[in-house]
Amino acid sequence: MREDGQEHRATDDAVLAADEPPTTTGRPGRAGASRTRHAVLVWLCVATTIAYVDRGCLSVAEKLIRADLGLTESQMGLIMSAFFLAYALFQLPAARLDQAWGSRRALAGFAGAWSLATGACGLANGVILLLVARFAMGAAEAGVFPSSTGVLSRWYPVSRRAWVSGVLSGFMGVGGAVGAALTGFILVYVSWRWMFLFYALPGLIWALGFAYWFRNTPGEHASVNPAERAVIAEGARPATDRAAGPIPWRTLARNRAVIGLALQQFFRAAAAIFYLSWFPTYLRETRGVGVWEAGLLTSLPHWTTMLGCLAGGWLSDRVLAKTGSLRFARQGVASASMFLATVLIGLAYPIDDARLAVLVLSLGAFFAALAGPCAYALTMDLGGRDTPQVFGVMNTAGAFGSILFPILVPKLVEFTGSWDAVLAFFAAIHIVAGACWLLFDADRDTL
Repeated sequence: MREDGQEHRATDDAVLAADEPPTTTGRPGRAGASRTRHAVLVWLCVATTIAYVDRGCLSVAEKLIRADLGLTESQMGLIMSAFFLAYALFQLPAARLDQAWGSRRALAGFAGAWSLATGACGLANGVILLLVARFAMGAAEAGVFPSSTGVLSRWYPVSRRAWVSGVLSGFMGVGGAVGAALTGFILVYVSWRWMFLFYALPGLIWALGFAYWFRNTPGEHASVNPAERAVIAEGARPATDRAAGPIPWRTLARNRAVIGLALQQFFRAAAAIFYLSWFPTYLRETRGVGVWEAGLLTSLPHWTTMLGCLAGGWLSDRVLAKTGSLRFARQGVASASMFLATVLIGLAYPIDDARLAVLVLSLGAFFAALAGPCAYALTMDLGGRDTPQVFGVMNTAGAFGSILFPILVPKLVEFTGSWDAVLAFFAAIHIVAGACWLLFDADRDTL
C-alpha cells in the first residue's frame, strides 16, 4: 500500500514536468535528446495496424466465404472465435516467450507467424483448414500487445504511459478502419482468397525490418544518446536486483486490481469485438446495404475508436497530473466512458437510416475507447518489470470475451428471430464493463 500519497505526488510531479518546456536547468537531458523512442512507437503502431487489418478482414468477407465454402452462420461464428480462443490461450505463454527471447526476436517472430497464417486462410477449401489457420493467427497475435506494452514501459517515461498507450491502442482502430474499407474495395476486384494472400505480405516485411532495426532497451540502441536515456528514466522507480522468475500466479490471482482489470477487459473486449465480427453482417441484414457500403460504414467506428484512444490517453494523464490519483485518472475516466457509450448505443436503436445509426454508434465507440489506454497504463503502473505478465492476464480475459460474443450472436438471432436482441445485449455489456472498473481501488490495491 502507498503511504501518505508520496508516490502519487511523485507521479504527479513527473506528469506536470513532462508538459513543461525544455530548460537548461532542472529536467536533465531533455534539451538535445534524440527521438529514437518515437521511432519505436511508430514501429509498434505499424505492427498494430497490420495485425488488426489481418484479423478483421474476415468479417467483411465472411458472407462471400460462407457462400463459396457452403458454411452455416454457426460454423462461421466458430471460425471467428477460433482466432480469439488461441488469442486467449497463448497470451501468457507469449508473455513468457517475450521474457525469454527479448522483444526484438519475439515481436518479429509473432509478426512473421501471423502473416503466414493469414496467407493460409486464402488456401482453405473447407471449415477445418480455415479454423486451423485462424487459430494459428490468434496464437501468433497473442504476443503482440504484452510485448508492446513491455517495450513502452522500457522506452517511455512514467508520465507518458497513458498517452503512448492511447496512441498504440488507437492504431487498433486505424487497422480496423483501413481493413474494413480496404477489404470491401479489394473484394470488388479480386476473390477473398487473393485478399488473404495480399494481406500476408506487409507483416512479413515488417518482421524483417523490425528485427534489423530494433533493440530491447534504449541502452542497446546506437541512436539513443545520453540525453534521451535521461528523459526515458524520468520518474522511473528504482530497479530491483530480483532476477526474472516465474509469473507470480498466487499474487496475481488474489489481487483485486488484477481481477478488476481482467473482468472489465472481458466485457469491454466482448463489446468491442462486435465491430470486428458481426457488424458488417448486421448492417447488411437489417439495413440492406451492399458489401462495399458495409465495408465503408464498418470502418467509421474504427476511426472514432482511434480518436477515442488518443483522447483517453491524454485525458487520463491530465487527470493524474491534476489529482495525483490513479483511481480518478484510470478508473474514473474508464468507468464514465463506458456508461456514456451505453447511452449512445441506446440512442442508435430506433434510428432507421443506416448512415445515421452508424454515426451514433461510432460516437459510442469513441467514448468506449477512452477506457483502453487507462487499462494499458494501469498494467504498467501495477506491473513494473512484470508488465507483460500482468497485461497478459488482463488480455487473456479479454480474449475469452471476444470468443463468446461471436458465438452468441447467431444464437441470439436464431432464438429471438431478430437482430434487435444483439444490439440490446451489446449495450448491456458496456454497462457491466463500466461497473467492473469500480470493483477495486488503484490507489491502494498494489501488487
